[in-house]
Amino acid sequence: MARGGLIIFDYLLDESEDMHSLLLTDSSMLLVGGLQNHILEIDLNTVQETQKYAVETPGVAIMRQTNRFFFCGHTSGKISLRDLRTFKVEHEFDAFSGSLSDFDVHGNLLASCGFSSRLTGLACDRFLKVYDLRMMRAITPLQVHVDPAFLRFIPTYTSRLAIISQSGQCQFCEPTGLANPADIFHVNPVGPLLMTFDVSASKQALAFGDSEGCVHLWTDSPEPSFNPYSRETEFALPCLVDSLPPLDWSQDLLPLSLIPVPLTTDTLLSDWPAANSAPAPRRAPPVDAEILRTMKKVGFIGYAPNPRTRLRNQIPYRLKESDSESDSFSKVTESPIGREEEPHLHMVSKKYRKVTIKYSKLGLEDFDFKHYNKTLFAGLEPHIPNAYCNCMIQVLYFLEPVRCLIQNHLCQKEFCLACELGFLFHMLDLSRGDPCQGSNFLRAFRTIPEASALGLILADSDEASGKGNLARLIQRWNRFILTQLHQDMQELEVPQAYRGAASSSFCSSGDSVIGQLFSCEMENCSLCRCGSETVRASSTLLFTLSYPEGSNSDKTGKNCDFAQVLKRSICLEQNTQAWCDNCEKYQPTIQTRNIRHLPDILVINCEVNSLKEADFWRMQADVAFKMAIKKHSGEISKNTELALADWKELGSPEGMLRCPSIEELKNVWLPFSIRMKLTKNKGLDVCNWTDGDEMQWGPARAEEEHGVYVYDLMATVVHILDSRTGGSLVAHIKVGETYHQRKEGVTHQQWYLFNDFLIEPIDKHEAVQFDMNWKVPAILYYTKRNLNSKYSLNIKNPIEASVLMAEASLARKQRKTHTTFIPLMLNEMPQAGDLVGLDAEFVTLNEEEAELRSDGTKSTIKPSQMSVARITCVRGQGPNEGIPFIDDYISTQEQVVDYLTQYSGIKPGDLDAKISSKHLTTLKSTYLKLRFLIDIGVKFVGHGLQKDFRVINLMVPKDQVLDTVYLFHMPRKRMISLRFLAWYFLDLKIQGETHDSIEDARTALQLYQKYLELSKNGTEPESFHKVLKGLYEKGRKMDWKVPEPEGQTSPKNAAVFSSVLAL
Repeated sequence: MARGGLIIFDYLLDESEDMHSLLLTDSSMLLVGGLQNHILEIDLNTVQETQKYAVETPGVAIMRQTNRFFFCGHTSGKISLRDLRTFKVEHEFDAFSGSLSDFDVHGNLLASCGFSSRLTGLACDRFLKVYDLRMMRAITPLQVHVDPAFLRFIPTYTSRLAIISQSGQCQFCEPTGLANPADIFHVNPVGPLLMTFDVSASKQALAFGDSEGCVHLWTDSPEPSFNPYSRETEFALPCLVDSLPPLDWSQDLLPLSLIPVPLTTDTLLSDWPAANSAPAPRRAPPVDAEILRTMKKVGFIGYAPNPRTRLRNQIPYRLKESDSESDSFSKVTESPIGREEEPHLHMVSKKYRKVTIKYSKLGLEDFDFKHYNKTLFAGLEPHIPNAYCNCMIQVLYFLEPVRCLIQNHLCQKEFCLACELGFLFHMLDLSRGDPCQGSNFLRAFRTIPEASALGLILADSDEASGKGNLARLIQRWNRFILTQLHQDMQELEVPQAYRGAASSSFCSSGDSVIGQLFSCEMENCSLCRCGSETVRASSTLLFTLSYPEGSNSDKTGKNCDFAQVLKRSICLEQNTQAWCDNCEKYQPTIQTRNIRHLPDILVINCEVNSLKEADFWRMQADVAFKMAIKKHSGEISKNTELALADWKELGSPEGMLRCPSIEELKNVWLPFSIRMKLTKNKGLDVCNWTDGDEMQWGPARAEEEHGVYVYDLMATVVHILDSRTGGSLVAHIKVGETYHQRKEGVTHQQWYLFNDFLIEPIDKHEAVQFDMNWKVPAILYYTKRNLNSKYSLNIKNPIEASVLMAEASLARKQRKTHTTFIPLMLNEMPQAGDLVGLDAEFVTLNEEEAELRSDGTKSTIKPSQMSVARITCVRGQGPNEGIPFIDDYISTQEQVVDYLTQYSGIKPGDLDAKISSKHLTTLKSTYLKLRFLIDIGVKFVGHGLQKDFRVINLMVPKDQVLDTVYLFHMPRKRMISLRFLAWYFLDLKIQGETHDSIEDARTALQLYQKYLELSKNGTEPESFHKVLKGLYEKGRKMDWKVPEPEGQTSPKNAAVFSSVLAL
């Protein structure tokens, strides 16, 4: 083909020949090789075959040329070096035992990749075979971290190798050096595999070809030069037919008649029918729910404070409804996932889509979580492994008795889910809209064998790709967590250090508080056909819906209330084979279930796991919709907005019982309330309950005396089906008055959508609307009316000062001479406002996952997962000021990828109880110490504490954090390292070879004292501002580097540290 893309000639080969490789030896000669035992030489000027070279080893798949040899790569794994004139074999390398994938030559080096023979077949070899062409022998193989399929030399500054895998991973390394995992980048192919790869002659561009026929071009500059003497590309000649005159669309008076249109008698596309082109007036936007909630009436006029949610004098109008008919552009996702897809092909509403965090150079510091959550409730971050359960954690948190009872629990088990859940609930209580993360809870969750046996622990790849069935997974998790919490809270033997939990008024012998809330006592009756009946008492923490048989085959739309299905599921009757003591063999028996005592919280797993159950929900919702239309015929308004004349009725109880709109009745089968009654003959009556039934039957409290209970819907967990992201799980939760009172200071109930860190208030009808095409119900939570009045909701902090006392180390080899801290004495117990120097060191559990964009910038897909390895707390006042009272090394059961010794000072073996000489403790033990200090009200002084508390998974009030990063910082300037601040202000040279947390914590305390001295306790900000300007000027001159010390004197070796050893 020519440069313009035109075909110059075709050369037909014999049908028996299978050619795979081409090599242009000069401007007019071409070598063609393949699976045959010969290579053809073709003259491009005469288009004739000039010569045929015989090949001893058939299967020439790759050919290269240098000024010394022709190189032929064979499918058998061999590489032969041939003479340029005679084409005879001069040397031969037996590179791979299986097959050859690719090779390249540069200078005196030949590098190859391929496959090795294994028992099960061929396997990609991660060792590159490298050969020295001067001595004609192999040198040390190069081990890489990807499965190499293609490789090329890129000799720009050095002889770098680019190694590419078919999955899109790209690694750069030196052929005689060591491969670094940090040099791995990712190509995003359109197809699943990369099929070819090459480098331009100028070494300024890389080209990748994928299995979908797309070519990806990477360059190191906006206008690269592809060849050494590159010139403009010649394109095909334009069409010689006279072109039409150009039209300027920017002119309003341009006559469109200038555009030639063929004469036709058919209806034009622009001839819309009158029904589609009729003008439609804009509907008035609905009044903000916050305005209606805070409005006070004077006569017929309502007054409310401005919530400041919209711009002044600007009202956004929507031309269409906010359902599947809305503008497709409003549904473009905030996260990068799915931007390439066409938005109008998906019906999933924007707020229900899977949310992801965009990471920048600053990590999470510049990510705007407030854009997704404008409430004061805390969301949960989704990037942690197995964070699919975030929605269920929120459901349990917003059950007021569960929140209080869990936080009152504390035990000695290292990995107790009840304890970790209580710690997480405490963080959610303290947060004012900032997201939290359940890393410690999920860490304990991963260590429980039952969770792994039930398949609840997902691999990172399965979680990212959405391979797991999330609906089934969250329902199994729901059953597991209730059972596990029930078992954890049955522990009655509480050690002295945690004796506060035993004094709780919620615990009763033989049962847990979870059992009191969720347990339903039952009688299981087995009736044999011989007449023998066996009765056995049992209990369950939740129920699974059992749908009527043949429900899918009945297309007539038979009405079946949710209450009927629930009764069938609770009082389950089934025929099964069971052992009969009377017959002394297995017999067909009828097994029935009778209820003896109803739970306070009714938990239901929906089990919509197939099309049959989904069609049943869809059919019942359609039937319920038709019945509601008949019931409210003539009363239903098609719009949900309220006119100004209706505001007066809105403030009265009669005004709240307004007629629902058609949109609110669609896809609704689930009732907001159900009424359950235990009959005298151990039967159970279940019926749907509406607000109008209250007047007919009387208040629910009076009915409970006769065994009648009313349950209100509190939460629904739904599975969002989205083919682009693999789906996600969200929760609709009715947040009660106590939570609004604590967070916002108002008495109010409101339904909210919880989608990880996205929290948004919703209408209550949205919580029970299930469009089975994308929104499938998974779990339902009903609570007894007036549930909170039955339990004491006082939280007694179970963490006592004894956690700070001396404790034994887990390490077997620790000696007293290795002790680096002195525990607090009774007369040293911290008080509110005391200073404590804090520093923490971390290790890496999972490396960061990043991709390299086409413009050369790096995008973080998933951040590295860190784990705390050492925590140090230093006294900030008193005679022992500067002496640590906590210096704990944290034992971990998870595999450590990188100990970060240069930055953390942690060495392999320091966290292993068998060989460590450090003071080794569990994370829970040290966590309790820090929680006690936070609850007491001490002020933590440190450098970069925000990251420390985030990895430790602690929520600390801002007024208890004194961070030297921000104390010595000017707006819109860079952050300054502790090492440079210590050298500039204290004349100390720290962090020489490695970091030491005792040294860093003590230095931060000294810097804070220096800050108070320079700013006169914060009374002279102007003079301190001048000090900061001098600091930044000095830093720019020094390039923010501390000069090399002649004789380094560290605070670690100072006299104050020797007092630790003396004591």
